[in-house]
Amino acid sequence: MDSTKIAPPRTVGFWGTSLFPLNGMIGAGIFALPAVLVAAVGNFAPWMMLVGGILFLPLALCYAWMASRFEHSGGSVLYGEAAFGRFVGFQAGWARYASAIVTAAANMHVMIAYLAAIFPWLGEPGVTPVAAGIGLALITIVNLYGMRASVGTLGVMTAIKLLPLGALIVAALFAGGDTGAVTLPQFSQVETVILLTFYAFIGFEGVVEAAGEFKHPKRDVPLSIVTMVSGVTLLYMAIIWAFNAIGPEFAGEDNALAGVAGASMGQLGSLAIVVAASFSIGANNFASGVAQPRLMYGMAERGMLPRWFEYVHPRFLTPFNAILFYGVAAVLFGLWEGFEVLAIAGTLVRLVTYVVTSCALPVLEHREGRIVPLHLFCVIFAVASSLFIAAQAQTQSWLVFGGLLVVGTLLYFIAARQKPEYPLDEA
Repeated sequence: MDSTKIAPPRTVGFWGTSLFPLNGMIGAGIFALPAVLVAAVGNFAPWMMLVGGILFLPLALCYAWMASRFEHSGGSVLYGEAAFGRFVGFQAGWARYASAIVTAAANMHVMIAYLAAIFPWLGEPGVTPVAAGIGLALITIVNLYGMRASVGTLGVMTAIKLLPLGALIVAALFAGGDTGAVTLPQFSQVETVILLTFYAFIGFEGVVEAAGEFKHPKRDVPLSIVTMVSGVTLLYMAIIWAFNAIGPEFAGEDNALAGVAGASMGQLGSLAIVVAASFSIGANNFASGVAQPRLMYGMAERGMLPRWFEYVHPRFLTPFNAILFYGVAAVLFGLWEGFEVLAIAGTLVRLVTYVVTSCALPVLEHREGRIVPLHLFCVIFAVASSLFIAAQAQTQSWLVFGGLLVVGTLLYFIAARQKPEYPLDEA
């Protein structure tokens, strides 16, 4: 490696690392899913969430075991390259990045829609895309300034979104509501609802993409994944229980959790939930805005993208060009109101990276001479569940995803011709 090259320093400890999977999973879904689950399976909903968390855990473990092998930024790019070669690694990184940009723009529009409940002028024609663009620009500016500033901002946003949810749980303890005896739902209901619970955990994997700036990535990234997936499962269970205890009659309303908060804590509680939802989506976007440029930086380190993406600002010590490129692209999509057709493939792309990461584990273990039985079981379960979810995707999602792969193939033969910055066994 070039001894004169400036590299981003490793400044993030365990708790900062944990903010990434936490905010990757907790976005807008936690404010909508409780009502949907209660409407579907009644007072079994909290336990349905536990079932979903347990079923999702094998995939999380696959990521944790793979993360314990690598310490550079890139995530699935490194996993795919190590097991299946540079082409698969490039495609995993490119598709993930492209979908993340349009998803960031889509999420920002959702955040503005929540804020419009407080500031109606944000919902006026022409205002929403401008506000979305400004929000994405602010994320980019903070991210350019440094990883410490980014993690600090993410921590504040996380507190703002979790405090009202915590207050709702406490209010439920004093509500005196009776959730009644738990009634087991029909299997057909369970099968449908498992899809919803699976989506609640999607996003945890963003933490592996910025591993190059964590102090102890081989230790902290796996621990943060398992800890946060378990913690988010318990949080969802508590929120759903609180919803059931306070006001299950709100299950049919659009903003049901705000209605429950209003019933237990008054208008101020309802307002707090709306604010929390806005910051929840914002923190989810912010975490992606930190992780995705590090993904591109990692691809540049592997010679899969031009070295321009590898530039590190000498003062801020951030991958400046990668962050700037991501921010400008996200702002442009945020200003364009017709991008939703691209965003629909985002979940499908994540599922493909899930399969690549899971399958990489036994491939690498086979080369080392022994496949761990528990690892293989989790891989089979994770791949099967990912394929099952992918099978539910609409034709339009597959067409968009196919288009991303075609573009990625062209880019690969144009860009991925440079020598890697470091040997893969040092990743």
